[in-house]
Amino acid sequence: MNGRQFATEALRRRPGLKVLYTSGYTDNAIVHHGRLDAGVLLLPKPYLSSDLARMIRTALTS
Repeated sequence: MNGRQFATEALRRRPGLKVLYTSGYTDNAIVHHGRLDAGVLLLPKPYLSSDLARMIRTALTS
């Protein structure tokens, strides 16, 4: 099970759950032709703790 599959199952079980992906890979299950799937939040690695805090705030308010 990859991260996208895990998140999909978690959302099935808990609708409204906020998901933030982090990845060091640009070619993965949530990026297609350089674009993210709709509604997906991605924080590319490496990142600063301030970037993580900003993205968590974004996820929680979305």
